[in-house]
Amino acid sequence: MPDKLKKINLLHIQDVFKKYGDKVILDDIDLSMGPGELCAVVGPSGCGKSTLLRLILGQERSTSGQVLMNGTPIGPPDVDRGIVYQKYSLFPNLSALDNVLLGKKLGMWFWQWREEKERLTEQAMEFLYRAGMSAHFTKYPYQLSGGQQQRVAVIQALFAQPKILLMDEPFSALDPGTREDMQLFTLELWEEYNLTIFFVTHDLEEAVYLGTRIVALSQYYTDARGEGKEVSRGAKVVLDKHLRDVGSSASPDIKSTKEFAELIREIRRDAFDPAYRQHTEKFSLTHRHSFKTV
Repeated sequence: MPDKLKKINLLHIQDVFKKYGDKVILDDIDLSMGPGELCAVVGPSGCGKSTLLRLILGQERSTSGQVLMNGTPIGPPDVDRGIVYQKYSLFPNLSALDNVLLGKKLGMWFWQWREEKERLTEQAMEFLYRAGMSAHFTKYPYQLSGGQQQRVAVIQALFAQPKILLMDEPFSALDPGTREDMQLFTLELWEEYNLTIFFVTHDLEEAVYLGTRIVALSQYYTDARGEGKEVSRGAKVVLDKHLRDVGSSASPDIKSTKEFAELIREIRRDAFDPAYRQHTEKFSLTHRHSFKTV
């Protein structure tokens, strides 16, 4: 199964360990993502969610194991992997439009930019229009609300046409109403542009609502290594479930259903409760792309 997934899937992570000194953060991570998936990743604080995202981005290297995109080892950050951070990653000295255009501009020679500037500006304005930001294209980040800044940040990442969009708790600094607006905006973009999204969040409700797939990392489990201070454990994928088909987003009404609440409870128990430690053989890995090498 792993070799087959390695060949057909956009992102393939196998046998990945990540250590900082003697501390194990990620402990044999196996995860494979197909194109068009919106994979929501959750887990307790310190379990390595953002570390895993940085490995995919290419900001860090794994201690061992494989991180592949289209079957090729991931190198330094490039335009194939877009990123939206928790804090608004906009340049304060550039307007909303110029922030969106910056990635394209930096990737061109001066003469190429001069030839392409008009066409790319029209495209960028179309993106801003669809994001409801066309009336604010001349404004600088300090003149925009938090939600408006994050809309521009998402468009900035999307305009580079990445193969995968990485989102690291992008809405956690927003108020509840703006956060819900941004969730809907993300789903609209995901459907319209057939995006592949790796979405890290600490909010279980957000994860289950947005994702076509839910992946939970946790350091709370048991295995053949036993217990004791001498055992150094990092986080594993303890849960990996299908939520809905690719291209099919959920209605906000799903949040009030019994099934939604039951799944939240299951994830909270399996991944977040230090007293509930499943053996690795009992992890709920039911997604069709799930696999475990150890």
